[in-house]
Amino acid sequence: GLALLPLAVPPAAAPGGCPSACYCVATPELVQCRYERLEEPPRELPAAVHNLSIAGSNLSILPRAAFAARPLRDLRLLRLRHDNIHTIEDMALQGLPALRTLDLSHNPLLSVAAGAFAGAPLLRTLQLNQALLAAPLEEQLALALRNLTLRRLELAGNALRALPAALLPPGLEELDLRNNSLQRLAAAELRSLEAPELRGLRLNLAANPLSCDCALRPFLAWLRSAGSRVLDARSLRCAGPPALRGTALLRLRPEGLVCAAGEGGEPGQLETASYVFFGIVLALIGIVFLMVLYLNRRGIKRWLHNLREACRDQMEGYHYRYEQDADPRCASAVGTP
Repeated sequence: GLALLPLAVPPAAAPGGCPSACYCVATPELVQCRYERLEEPPRELPAAVHNLSIAGSNLSILPRAAFAARPLRDLRLLRLRHDNIHTIEDMALQGLPALRTLDLSHNPLLSVAAGAFAGAPLLRTLQLNQALLAAPLEEQLALALRNLTLRRLELAGNALRALPAALLPPGLEELDLRNNSLQRLAAAELRSLEAPELRGLRLNLAANPLSCDCALRPFLAWLRSAGSRVLDARSLRCAGPPALRGTALLRLRPEGLVCAAGEGGEPGQLETASYVFFGIVLALIGIVFLMVLYLNRRGIKRWLHNLREACRDQMEGYHYRYEQDADPRCASAVGTP
């Protein structure tokens, strides 16, 4: 006869089987609950589950011990994507002692408690792609991450304009900042990456609108000297100015990056301020010069009068000698022995 291998275990197949809103792929160790509009995590999960994925639901809030209705001592990966989660309370991950990867991407996070991840001491990978768009959460997340030993942090697609230095715990090995709003990494941010506790950190920076003007020079120099720390360095491209759009960063030369005045861009503002300052200095010098002329107007007038008289005397002397040289009597007298 034909032996059929089930791809899904029915909910009531056996104690510890899949919940009614979920299915197990080939084995109860992998549980997926997709687009079932769950309002809380399923309570009847297989005790041996390793990977749990809940997507497209309406969990809204992860309360304390949200997954502890049944001990899940072997759960290593928890994916909670597109679940409309906006609040994570203290000890939300209590009862997940083996959890190593947590994916909260594509959720409109508004509040993250300081002890939100305290129940997962082995957490090493945290994915927050497109999860920080609803509210500024850097301070809250910094507190929530302070006691973790993260190795990988994903923050792609969050419209970040600067390196989130507060979210970089010591020992972090990989940071994903793709598809943000970074125009460059400033000198101060580059110095923070050279701190001893972050020297092993590698970054992903593709799909950011990098501005290839003179302000990019520190980052370009760092990229050339520490290129191995940017995993996608070869794919970095200029988003502006128009003349360099699409150019690979590694093909640029620092001396070729100009500070052309832009539409509100930082290099343009700095250059405009420099021109204004230079104009003010020249105006002050001109005013001082005019004041000096005014205070010494009598002496200058006397000097000009003397100069004019000297020039007149000189010209009269030249005229007299010319007349003497042109007089024929003088010429014949000089010619007669």
